Amino acid sequence: MQQGMLLHTLLAPEAAEYFKQLSCVLEAELNVSAFKLAWQQAVDRHAVLRTAFVWEGVKDPIQVVHQRTTLLWEQHDWRDLSAPQQQQRLKAFLETDRERGFHLSKAPLMRCALIQKDSGVYQFVWSFHHILLDGWSMPLLLKEVFAFYETFCRGEKLHLDQPRPYRDFIVWLQKQNLSEAERFWRQYLRGISAPTPLGVDRSLSSEPKDLYKAQHIRLSEEVTAGLQCLARQHKLTLNTVVQGAWGLLLSRYTREDEVIFGATVSGRPGALMGVERMLGLFINTLPVRVSICREALLVPWLQELQAQQAELRQYENTPLVEIHAWSEIPRTQPLFESILVFENYPVADIFQNQDGSIKIRDIGSFERTNYPLTVMADSGKELSLSIVHDCRRLDAATITRMLGHLQRLLESIATHPELHISELPLLTEAERHQLFVEWNSTRTDYPLDRCIHELFEAQAERTPEAEAVAFEDRRVSYRELNRQANQLAHYLRSRGVQSETLVGVFLERSLDMLVGLLGILKAGGAYVPLDPAYPAERISFMIKDSRMPVVLTHQEELPKLLASDVDAICLDREWQWIAKESSENLSHSAAPEGLAYVIYTSGSAGKPKGVMVEHRSVVNLLGSIRHKPGMTSHDVVLAITTLSFDIAGFELYLPLIIGARVEMVTRDVTLDPARLSDKLRSVQATVMQATPATWRMLIDAGWKGQQGLKILCTGEALPVDLANGLVGRGDSVWNLYGPTETTIWSTLQRVERSDSASVPIGRPIANTQVYVLDRWLNPVPIGVVGELHIGGVGLARGYWNRPELTGEKFIPDPFRASPGGRLYKTGDLARYLPDGTLEFLSRIDHQVKIRGFRIELGEIEAVLAEHHGVSESVVLAREDAQGHKRLVAYVVAEKQAAPTVTELRNWVKERLPEYMVPSAFVMLQAIPVTHNGKVDRRALPVPDTLRPDLEQGYLAPRTSAEETLARIWADVLKLERVGVNDNFFELGGDSILGIQVISRANQAGLRLTSKQLFQYQTIVELATVGDQVQLIAAEQGVVTGPILLTPIQHWFFEQDLSCPEHWNQAVLLQLPESVQEDSLREAVEHILTHHDALRLRFTRDELGWHQFNAGLNVETPFVTRDLSNADREELGTTIEEVAAQYQSSLNLAEGPLFRVILLKSGGFERDRLLVVAHHLAIDGVSWRILLNDLQIAYKQASCGEVIHLPPKTTSFSNWASELNAYA
Repeated sequence: MQQGMLLHTLLAPEAAEYFKQLSCVLEAELNVSAFKLAWQQAVDRHAVLRTAFVWEGVKDPIQVVHQRTTLLWEQHDWRDLSAPQQQQRLKAFLETDRERGFHLSKAPLMRCALIQKDSGVYQFVWSFHHILLDGWSMPLLLKEVFAFYETFCRGEKLHLDQPRPYRDFIVWLQKQNLSEAERFWRQYLRGISAPTPLGVDRSLSSEPKDLYKAQHIRLSEEVTAGLQCLARQHKLTLNTVVQGAWGLLLSRYTREDEVIFGATVSGRPGALMGVERMLGLFINTLPVRVSICREALLVPWLQELQAQQAELRQYENTPLVEIHAWSEIPRTQPLFESILVFENYPVADIFQNQDGSIKIRDIGSFERTNYPLTVMADSGKELSLSIVHDCRRLDAATITRMLGHLQRLLESIATHPELHISELPLLTEAERHQLFVEWNSTRTDYPLDRCIHELFEAQAERTPEAEAVAFEDRRVSYRELNRQANQLAHYLRSRGVQSETLVGVFLERSLDMLVGLLGILKAGGAYVPLDPAYPAERISFMIKDSRMPVVLTHQEELPKLLASDVDAICLDREWQWIAKESSENLSHSAAPEGLAYVIYTSGSAGKPKGVMVEHRSVVNLLGSIRHKPGMTSHDVVLAITTLSFDIAGFELYLPLIIGARVEMVTRDVTLDPARLSDKLRSVQATVMQATPATWRMLIDAGWKGQQGLKILCTGEALPVDLANGLVGRGDSVWNLYGPTETTIWSTLQRVERSDSASVPIGRPIANTQVYVLDRWLNPVPIGVVGELHIGGVGLARGYWNRPELTGEKFIPDPFRASPGGRLYKTGDLARYLPDGTLEFLSRIDHQVKIRGFRIELGEIEAVLAEHHGVSESVVLAREDAQGHKRLVAYVVAEKQAAPTVTELRNWVKERLPEYMVPSAFVMLQAIPVTHNGKVDRRALPVPDTLRPDLEQGYLAPRTSAEETLARIWADVLKLERVGVNDNFFELGGDSILGIQVISRANQAGLRLTSKQLFQYQTIVELATVGDQVQLIAAEQGVVTGPILLTPIQHWFFEQDLSCPEHWNQAVLLQLPESVQEDSLREAVEHILTHHDALRLRFTRDELGWHQFNAGLNVETPFVTRDLSNADREELGTTIEEVAAQYQSSLNLAEGPLFRVILLKSGGFERDRLLVVAHHLAIDGVSWRILLNDLQIAYKQASCGEVIHLPPKTTSFSNWASELNAYA
């Protein structure tokens, strides 16, 4: 134990680990000399109090006992201070005392301070390093000191027996045989491969003021008596009861069935005579393994834990470092993250039972370990609980809640010992009210007695001539759309469609598709989206599984349906008959609780499953979103989502029930960022929802945003960097979350710029309840991870023809009194943040979201298993350095018939949608497994950068276009080389990576589209297409001379600002540990040459303001500032002052409008790079380009390469001219 404390103290001397401090008030006419002498007498008697440690110049650390040492003693007089001043001074004194710590090579490793506060009132502070004494020793020493004091005050001498020296314990310890202990501990810890996390850690952007803090509570006498009674009645120790409560808390916090934490034991061997009266460090910290089973009854479970502790006690003197070495937890990780210290001989009792001349009160203590969290329990009439925590890992509010939860568990144990452990409540009543009432009060009145199509019909009656929908060159009014939908509805009725008849929709996005949806709903049926891009086998399964009698389609899609036994209605071919039907609304064709649609999503069993959604669920969603984020009849919604993605329901229906306009686009447009950006602008869209992948695609392609646009991010987790990049590109940005089973969305959050680790998914929408629950359906506290459960009007009816799965995922709501209430188990892990918003974390199972589509990895594995050449497979979703998720399949092939990667890819491609085809296939000899025989997913290798084994052999590029494309493909796909006959998708490409390829190719001078990449999937084919179009032509030299002012620049100068140079932006970057200053200067110089706008200058004459591009005869705007002498605590302020100085130094007339400042910290922190630019020369999108080019240039310069940036595009000068001509 001493070895461990010595090591941790040397590793972090500033943390004051294992520092113990006891403080109390002494009331007496104190004989100060006698009190001081009593302490010195104790030091003289006990060798352990005169001990120091030597570790330098010796093989192993040793402890040295000094023959004589003088106790460190301080005295202060604060009688002239007021009580508040004394309290403030004492707090500062105690903190300073802790910061001083001890130097372990200098004895004594303890000190005392006596502070007179009033006549007969003293504050006494005793501090020592834990390496000297354990908790058992403290009352022994104090009792001895007070006995000496009373004797000295009477002028007498106290004769005590010579104490047994601590070295006798060391000798005993060294004689112990550890072979039996090793066998025990290896078996005890078998299967534990990682420490139990605390479950509520936080990541800090800055160092906290205090490294450690403590909080305390006391249980009432009544509760404490109840716990003691329980312990006595069932032959338990109070220590076991507290350990059980802490184990339960950790299990609830971490969702683990087995938890491990440390617990201190006295370590005083009974075989050592007189050990109970010895002073020194005898305690040891041992791992406690607690298994939690839902069915376990509390008392038998505690008795089992106590029996385990009794067995463990036989090996309690085993060094912790050895136990760690025998475990399966790597030495690079701690064995546990929390420890529990149970003091069964409280110091307070010694003070209170002290019957001498000194009255003692206000006893306080402080202890710090090297663990992130230490729980300390002191027994007495009132059980005292304290938590000392690392402020870098846990904040004060979290610890306050944690202590409250520990208290709640112990109170429940005392009052309800008959319960199962899973039934013990964790939350306080105040927390339950907050979670269930305050944060789930979402009741709102919407027309839940109406169907989707009825709301549309009402709007068509209100605004019959308003434009309802536009697609390509066709525009349709509300009246016309309603008329066509009615005609189709009557026609469907004549073809047998009735209430809840399932009707397939096998159509590409078009006006006919929208007419088809409304027609089906009006006829009383429910539609089933069938995406024409899906493989024939999947379409066939969905038609057969749903037993749909009829499908709406177009004649060109008809051949794909020939293999299915289904009645196909070709809208384009049969409209001449459909148009003869009545155009009147149908009455009472559907009910609000009737089915609106069935959408098939990925299923773990290898086949997709149909989710049944009712009209009222959709109506509730539409009503809620109408009010927040908010939409009106003036809005224009750009609908880009495939119908098989349930979000299409929002895009199509909400505009149509409020009088707004839907602008539909083709699939090709959604995949082409340039065309999509043009469409946003040309139709003046005010609302667009898209997955983060689509928004990132737009930004990467140079989209600058659009005034008046409401940006909705849905389908998958929204990364922080993308969220920050979207803020400011429209009027507002919203993050929305919801599974298909809860009807499109269940929560939403307006997004603001933030440096948080994640973007919250917000709060529930109207008539929706959201709970974060543990495995036993208990609500979890704020900050603790649990499974997200959703209830309310939005819940789907269940899964089509899958009653067992419906019963498993849709469960009775245990928190609602109303009959029939249900909850949907999302399988998503989330937690509540302190402000009541929700944070999404990950999936519980192996379900993932790729580009907004929910994918059961088991479905892909099931398809691979059907291949005769596959023996075993595992599919993972891996995230690359850019944060993009990609599917990777790990395959063990049959030895007799090993398939190629191309064969496997085609096999999956024929059976699953494109977004479910793995980007990479990794062939393995065997799938790695854990000790328990489960797949060890962490051990699966990252796909290497070698070109996969394809059917086509490698052929090197031959033309410049092929070389350009091969270089881009290799970079985007993270491969070492690519051949011209290689197929992009067989190499691991997908549509998102394809967009990156097209964007990079355009930058390199090859004009290509995403559609062409899908048509021409090899480099040799694509290069031919690229060669046929005109290459981008732009001036590559230095552009100088006069430039016309742009409209925004005119506006700026019209403001006539008093300090125009202050209209600038700055970015502060933290640099790697070593930066080559000369290379950085060279990079900045090249950037100044490459980007002409950075050399802009502005002058004014009687005609107004003018701008021009300066030449290269300007000073490189790069400087270095040495901040090594700055006060470390004031470094942030110093940097702000430096930034302000350089921001104010930008000169519009003489330049520069751009500066780069290297801030050198002198080694105590990472250096920083400050980049300052005037807004006249840069905007938000330009920053991304500038910083990317700066990084590329520096990397090339630091490697000794010639700096080569991507070719210049249209110059700022030409763009300004074209803008003025357009205006």
